[in-house]
Amino acid sequence: MGSLFSRQSAPLLGVDISSSSVKLVELGRDKGGALVLECCAIEQLERGWITDGNIEKFDEVAEALRRVVKKSGTKTKNVALALPSSAVITKRITLPGGMSEQELEVQVESQANQYIPFSLDEVSLDFCVVGPSKSAPGDVDVLIAASRKEKVQDRQGLAEAAGLKPVVVDIESHAARLAAGRLIEGLPNRGADAVVALFEVGAMTTSMQVIRNDDVLYERDQAFGGAQLTQLIVRQYGFSQEEAEGKKRNGDLPEDYQSAVLRPFVDSLSQEISRALQFFFTSTPYNRVDHIMLAGGSAPLPGLTESVIQNTGFACSVINPFDGMEVGGGVRLKKMVREAPSYLTSCGLAMRRFLQ
Repeated sequence: MGSLFSRQSAPLLGVDISSSSVKLVELGRDKGGALVLECCAIEQLERGWITDGNIEKFDEVAEALRRVVKKSGTKTKNVALALPSSAVITKRITLPGGMSEQELEVQVESQANQYIPFSLDEVSLDFCVVGPSKSAPGDVDVLIAASRKEKVQDRQGLAEAAGLKPVVVDIESHAARLAAGRLIEGLPNRGADAVVALFEVGAMTTSMQVIRNDDVLYERDQAFGGAQLTQLIVRQYGFSQEEAEGKKRNGDLPEDYQSAVLRPFVDSLSQEISRALQFFFTSTPYNRVDHIMLAGGSAPLPGLTESVIQNTGFACSVINPFDGMEVGGGVRLKKMVREAPSYLTSCGLAMRRFLQ
């Protein structure tokens, strides 16, 4: 079976490859067992190198991955990567408890045929036991994950081309949830029974997951993200795509940028978030959330949190996945704090090191 859920405790890099950048995180533990951020780095990708999770420019992305490893200063070679949720079929099934690993494997393979629209020869298939079944005492819930082999091989090939050793291939939404789980525990009552809407605002897509007690109540992706802000800057000021992206990052924009471009964009982004919540309310028994968490490159935009609170009436914050961690000497603190919301998925991947 594939390695969608392999376990590792040797040093491990979490590498998140999105449509706009490659993000790397390495975590360790101190003597007391507290998490330590050893290093983190981001390398931007040019538009079109990765589209809808597909690697269109393999050599360019592999080179960017080499650069981000060099920039981070890490010596670690083992890496955890992730596939977008759209490239993975997941299914939760219930099986009798007390089976050996081999017996489980046989059962999973025989059941997987029902859920996977490809021949099993074409897929990387893996499973993990989630825990005792709530609905059937004595049984266990098992999560099956399957992806086309070429999708997994593309990611593995990228790592190998950059001189790394792929040991884990996870799912982006699972990695984001793992990193967010630490932060949910920081909510009142350690986040017990809290309904949390997690939004990751990427360049092209905003991903939403609604979580309660580690269960996913609802998931939805929207084609809306930070790239639209870049487009608005291009239209307003006549810059090229690259100029606009650079100026957006450095904050080097004309005086009227806040009022003419940024504020309208922030308003429409918060309306998209509000709309996504309405979809959740109309398709589930829920009619409120306890907290909205914002992550991704556009999450720290000035005024976004306030606009979301105003539009939805719910508590909202931008999250830093490294909150409460010690920070290693090699990390540039100011830069890390500024970019922290972008590292949610890569942080979750790096946390796989400690999942025994």
